[in-house]
Amino acid sequence: MTKQLAPLRLPLLALAFASMGGAPACTPAPGSGGGAADSVPPPAAQAGGGTAPTAARTEVIPGLEVLVRDSMHLLRGKRVGLITNQSAVTRTGEHAADYLRANGVNLVALFGPEHGIRGDLEAGETVAAGRDTKTGVPVYSLYDRTQRPTDEELRGVDVLVFDIQDIGARPYTFVWTMAMAMEEAARKRIPFVVLDRPNPITDVSEGPVMHADVKNVTQVITGYYPTPLRHGMTVGEVARYFNDDANVGAQLHVVPAEGWRPDVFFDQTGLPFVRPSPNIRSVDAELKYSGLVLAEATNVHAGRGTEAPFSYFGAPWLDAERLRQAVAQYNLPGVRLVPEQIRPTRDPAVYTTYRDTAFTSLRLDVTDREAFRPVYTALVLLTEAKRQNPERFRIMNAGFTQMIGSRWAREAFDRGEDPRVIQRRWDEELQAWMQKRERYRLYPRQ
Repeated sequence: MTKQLAPLRLPLLALAFASMGGAPACTPAPGSGGGAADSVPPPAAQAGGGTAPTAARTEVIPGLEVLVRDSMHLLRGKRVGLITNQSAVTRTGEHAADYLRANGVNLVALFGPEHGIRGDLEAGETVAAGRDTKTGVPVYSLYDRTQRPTDEELRGVDVLVFDIQDIGARPYTFVWTMAMAMEEAARKRIPFVVLDRPNPITDVSEGPVMHADVKNVTQVITGYYPTPLRHGMTVGEVARYFNDDANVGAQLHVVPAEGWRPDVFFDQTGLPFVRPSPNIRSVDAELKYSGLVLAEATNVHAGRGTEAPFSYFGAPWLDAERLRQAVAQYNLPGVRLVPEQIRPTRDPAVYTTYRDTAFTSLRLDVTDREAFRPVYTALVLLTEAKRQNPERFRIMNAGFTQMIGSRWAREAFDRGEDPRVIQRRWDEELQAWMQKRERYRLYPRQ
């Protein structure tokens, strides 16, 4: 169970909501904090220097290293199960499993999320059980029919540890793998330790909050508990929120990352960037994914099968230049749309649409990360694509409703409502959610 601390008394930032006449604003979370006593906030980082996107503004120590330095009592003398993948590395690039074993941790089981322990599987591809080739530790899949550790797999495990780098978007499956593992740990009374890492696209929240009636528990977990499409939380904060708000009751311990400020993008932390999945190849791709993932449930191509997944928006049946001109009326901030001819790969091992077909698409170049609103941008692009060619535009599966998060948002899109109207309504829900989210913050804004 978790115990509550009094909220930290810090100044609040005003919530920004746009008027009908202009593009809507992303919503940076206000800066109060608080939460469970077993998750001690790290010392605040000093104010950073440079403003270039890739300039290191602070030195961040991931929760993995903080654990070994300060909190080994959580694992000492226990049989440890580790939920992880290739993104869980130290500042020098050492994998979590290797680092923990080298520091005397008794690893008895590894659990792999979507894309597997080593992150070399495509989206939706089956994660097979077996043994890790490097450590010899048994590996179990958390991306199968059950999507959670079984009683048999947890037999002989005294504590479950989660260490995976998330990307800050609700449809990205890793935090929901964590949530379901927490439920099993609570049921079995197994302590659950989260080794925290930065949210690579900052603490900004944007987009519709998922409603419980569209929760997806099928093979692709595009949402398991109400959060916005771009949620703005670290995995440790999501764990605290889920454990308390959903009354999970896990014996939860979060080891915070040290030195991270919530306005800092991942490539400003000094940490090595490891692709969290095969098609997420940069911080800008992580940022764009939180909006362009909506296109994945339509017959519009978002860049899979190219050198820059989640950097394109187009289809052979769309006129890219006409689309660019139609979108210009919205004055989308922080992004430049550039027509470019592409040809998705013919490689059958790579999931993509319009395989080996040349067409002109719009390339999304982020010019200002702080101003860019990926969810709103994607909604505008999808709306104008549908208006340009309603006979050819298709929503391909129920995943669109689950990713956009609510039936009203899906119905408003289907009716062709102005994206600015849709955005203003979801901002009302977002404001209420963000007030709740503040209780679980580990990294207050300064």
